[in-house]
This record gives sequence, structure tokens and C-alpha cells, in this order.
Amino acid sequence: MGAMALWPAQVIAQAWPQRPVRMIVPVAPGSSPDVAARIFAERLKARWAQPVIVENRPGADGLIGTAAFAAAQDDHTLLFSFAAPLTVYPAIHEKLSYHPMVDVIPISMTAETFGTITVPASLPVRTLPEFVEWARTHPGQLNWTSGGGAFPVLFAGFARSAKLELTEVPYRDQNLAVQDTAAGRIQVIVTPITAVLPLVQAGKLRVLAVTNRTRSPMWLDIPTATESGYPELAFEGLLGVFGPRGMSDELRARISADIRAVAADASVAERLATNGQLVRASTPEEFAAAIQEQRTAFAAAVGHAGRPK
Repeated sequence: MGAMALWPAQVIAQAWPQRPVRMIVPVAPGSSPDVAARIFAERLKARWAQPVIVENRPGADGLIGTAAFAAAQDDHTLLFSFAAPLTVYPAIHEKLSYHPMVDVIPISMTAETFGTITVPASLPVRTLPEFVEWARTHPGQLNWTSGGGAFPVLFAGFARSAKLELTEVPYRDQNLAVQDTAAGRIQVIVTPITAVLPLVQAGKLRVLAVTNRTRSPMWLDIPTATESGYPELAFEGLLGVFGPRGMSDELRARISADIRAVAADASVAERLATNGQLVRASTPEEFAAAIQEQRTAFAAAVGHAGRPK
């Protein structure tokens, strides 16, 4: 009886998709999730023999696009996003327009993007400890900003524990924030590598450390924040695909298997690497476990930073 009960769901999973697939990216074109989404969408289109349409729905640090995805309730609409809607925002927003444990279901990781602590090339520091010493000798004179998500909370906690007097300058447009950092109006920005990569390569910005557990393959000489002595800045930039409430385990497994097959292609890894990303696919269970780990760690970081929930 058990096998018979599962049979219809298995058939549906194998027949999916029957029509074009919409892939919502809750941030702007050119961002880390958008870059990865377009690489995967191109390959999934070939595997699924259906169009895979990337739809950017930016706003409110990803909340608008995530809410739109949750409201769609359509198994041909997927969310391609960083993990913050499930791991970060529940800890810093008292109320969300979606249920992070019910409405957004992990299917597979796709890539790991590297968070960076970046300064203007003109600033006379080359390491994170040197920045801390410089900031201590210039109390109240340095400005900082971030790419949103977990970074504002993590950097606030870092500044507090290091006893730094820094001024946070929020931006609606991350590109403007990056440009102002290169111009020296902002002295440090904490943001994904994709945002700063062109100006780092142009010699206008300098990366002091990455927030991930491991060094970026692109910059093996740049240490992690933990190696630099500041583990409170550690954060994994997980990117992945999510399904809607009620998506069957069979369909999640089917989509995850296809994503893992795409991720195994060396050319996909190479294209992600040129944007500072590391291919990292998973099963639904592995992705769910990584999200739970990040959710627990970030909740502790919120308490450390002293920000209200």
C-alpha cells in the first residue's frame, strides 16, 4: 500500500515541468544570486525542455521577492535566493509576510558566494587587524556600510566587541555604496564578492578578509575573518533553490537531482568562479540542515550585537 500511495507523486515528479518555469530572484540584476540563477537557468532549460524565466523582484533586502514567491503557490515557480529569508530575517523582524519554515522549502544549494570586508585602496591598511588599529586611532571618523542581509548585524557586533566608534551609512543602492567606498567616502563595506570584484580588479578597492569558513579560491592569499582573529564576522553565503509550500518530497528530490547534475558540469563551476562563487549543490536534506545551522548561529549573533528582534 505504501508504494502505491507514493506512485502518483513519483509520476508527477517525473513529468514535471509541463510548462515554463519561473525563477524568482529577490534582488537586482547583477547581484550574486542573479548571476548564479542565470547560469543555472540556462542549463536547466536544456534539461527540462521548457523555458526557465529568471524574474528579478528586488526590494526590502529580498523580502518583496520572497513574499511574492510565497504568495504564488505554484509548483512551476521557484525561488533562487540567498538563505537570509529563512536564516536572518526571522531573527531581526518581528513579523514576516511569509512563514519561513512553511512557505519557502529548501530544494538544493547551488553555490557559495563569499562575503568580503573591503576598504578603499587608498586606506593605509592591508589586514583586518590593521583596520581595527586604524579605526581605534580615528574614533568617530570612519563610515561603514553593508550589502544587507546578515552583514549589518554581524558588523555591528564586530564593531562593538572591538570597541570601535564607526558610523553606519545605509544605502538603498548597493552599487552607489561600492562606488562611494572606492572614492573614500565610505571606509569599509561588508558585502558579497560579486559587488566589489570589478573595482578590486581595477585596483580601487582592497579586500581585507572574507567572511566564509574557507578562503576564496580566487584570492587564496586573503584570510578569512576567523583566521584574522574575528570569528564574530564568520558567515556562509549560501545560495540555493527553494520550492513553495506543499511541494512533494518526490518533486523536490527530482529538481535537486537536476541541479546537482548541472553543478557537476565543469563549465558551470568555471563560470561561477569568474564571479567569485564556488559551486556547491546538495540534497534537500543537506540544504535544510545547512539552513538550520545558519539560523541557529545567526540568532546567537543577533544577541551578541544587541539588536532588537
